[in-house]
Amino acid sequence: MTLGSDDEIRTREELAAFVRALHEECLQRGDEWENRTLDTFLEALSAWIDDAGGWYRNFDKNLPTGGDWTFLARALRAATDYE
Repeated sequence: MTLGSDDEIRTREELAAFVRALHEECLQRGDEWENRTLDTFLEALSAWIDDAGGWYRNFDKNLPTGGDWTFLARALRAATDYE
């Protein structure tokens, strides 16, 4: 899977593939990322979620209202100790 800012993720499997691709990108060229450490990555993630409405407006898209935010929150929490 290629990474893009406007990928349409429709299934759990597509989300998993997207995260795997993001991980691979991190391994290959993570030193080029603005947020290279987990703490800065999580800080930026939280800021982007807060400001997501602006990103969607800038790209003439509608912010999804029916997203499964609980699933994403559970996945982030589970990753702190999942083996």
